[in-house]
Amino acid sequence: MADQYYDLHVAGVTRRLRVLKISDSLAIAGFILLGDVELTSACAAELIKKFPPGVEEIMTAETKGIPLAAEVARQMGLDHYIVARKSVKAYMKNPLCVEDESITTLGRQMLCLMDTDVLQINGKRVLLLDDVISRGGSILAMQHLAERAGAKVIGKAAVLAEGDAAKRTDIIFLEHLPLFKPE
Repeated sequence: MADQYYDLHVAGVTRRLRVLKISDSLAIAGFILLGDVELTSACAAELIKKFPPGVEEIMTAETKGIPLAAEVARQMGLDHYIVARKSVKAYMKNPLCVEDESITTLGRQMLCLMDTDVLQINGKRVLLLDDVISRGGSILAMQHLAERAGAKVIGKAAVLAEGDAAKRTDIIFLEHLPLFKPE
């Protein structure tokens, strides 16, 4: 079986993505920002243009959204961003956690904030950020976590909206990423 690829054009940058089989009926294009400085920087700049006014904090989930959140924060002049961890770490005192189910993660996972992050976003206008929104499970879990921490979620953004997520009107994104049938 030959490898299948999808050419993605986003924020003035083109990348050839390998299409990966997720199940017998579903394949997705593997979009990875990790390590891609040019793509991350370009996507951050274009996303920022679409943000609602008054963003005080950026929050993402471990792992693939971290470089994007760091670059968005840097370009916006923020000195901090929040990362929801996928498990309770030894350094976390009084963690706040919610459950999450993602298309790229097998089974359920947790998203957790440490107490200092909860204090950081309490009462703040927070924008939730991820690399891709598919079914929306991760972004919804981040929203629940942020709201439980006392934040006001003023936007949900991603570089790509995958599949039917592109039809949503409650998210900010740069490009649609189609779903595929496995070959």
